[in-house]
Amino acid sequence: MLNLLPTTLRFLLGSLLWLDFSQPPAVLPARTPLSFQLRHEHAITNDSRVIFSNVVPSFAADSYFISTSNIQTHRPHSAKAFHSARLRSIRYDQSEQVSWDTSDVLGPNVEERETLLTLAKMTSNAYTSPTASDWYIQDGWNKSTPFGWEPDADGIRGHIFVSDDNSTVVLSIKGTSAGWITGGGGPTVRKDKLNDNLLFSCCCARVGPTWSTVCDCYQGSSRCDQECLERSLIGESLYYSVGVNLYNNVTYLYPNADIWLIGHSLGGSLASLIGVTFGAPVVAFEAPSEKLAATRLHLPSPPSTQHITHVFHTADPIPMGACTGVTSSCGIAGYAMETRCHLGKVIRYDTVTHLGWSVDIRTHSIVQIIDRLLSEDWTQEGQEGRTVPEAKADEDCVDCFNWEFGSFKGKS
Repeated sequence: MLNLLPTTLRFLLGSLLWLDFSQPPAVLPARTPLSFQLRHEHAITNDSRVIFSNVVPSFAADSYFISTSNIQTHRPHSAKAFHSARLRSIRYDQSEQVSWDTSDVLGPNVEERETLLTLAKMTSNAYTSPTASDWYIQDGWNKSTPFGWEPDADGIRGHIFVSDDNSTVVLSIKGTSAGWITGGGGPTVRKDKLNDNLLFSCCCARVGPTWSTVCDCYQGSSRCDQECLERSLIGESLYYSVGVNLYNNVTYLYPNADIWLIGHSLGGSLASLIGVTFGAPVVAFEAPSEKLAATRLHLPSPPSTQHITHVFHTADPIPMGACTGVTSSCGIAGYAMETRCHLGKVIRYDTVTHLGWSVDIRTHSIVQIIDRLLSEDWTQEGQEGRTVPEAKADEDCVDCFNWEFGSFKGKS
């Protein structure tokens, strides 16, 4: 039983369970591209209710064409069993067997640059409304008068795109709204920042002695109380639980459709955590590393997470786990983005070595990815014939190695 082991060892074993030793599945021949249109906007009210808004057809006339391939996924045989195993792990530190159903589903062909470019544009649109000037469409920009979500809705939000035949749904999730990264703010800034600091910091965003932490788990001398840390991730303000509810609502709307999840930054990490919960294909852009969050959330580990694809470049310090410390760009803005290890596979663009980019937080914007990175095929010695870098799993990756996690509260 895991609960008989020392806390530090249990934490290490929990992280190891997420290591994916399987080989990446072969990419099967692409099928006829799917055509998607915007059908709904989604948002969360201040009392954590999921709300949908149908899009006026005249605003959703533009289509997004995406090439596809078959992707192997592992879905829990029973949602009840999945959540039972998770609760048992949270409450008693005991493991419970979860049965997984393996199946081939139609997913995006991440081997093609045009696919990633289209998904990146759909991801960028999660930050805005269909009539805004920064809304990406297939042939250019839509410069109409904006309309959108309820002005005071302060949680997770985005858009839902549906294929013409209703066979596939793309759920696009907005990332962190912060002027220092994306050039805009809005009502979600406070909760976005809270989720960033809870999910991607080593211990409650305790970066330095002058910081106000987001939970009371720091116990001095680089020690953090593990049970306290895990309890802090159960609150209603955490986007993961809201995202699970959102996914369930989408499956109610489209019970027979394959669902894909996409997102940028925080939205990409949330897409990954939801995708590993339901076995849905995921493409995340410039997302902070979420493997540690999956462990702390006690998500049962499927046999493989190769249905999750991360896309980022080496000049962005956030997905690289390099935006750390009090004097970093993240630290100055009050964000503790300290994790380094991703679930699934990573398409890593080495823009520092091959393009001479400097490491700069301003390259984190999804617009930079669209306009500078995915606008042309990637060329690199040893990867001839490819339009994007080869997807690989994060290996030899350790999160928060300089912290000690255990049961410290109430002890001298």
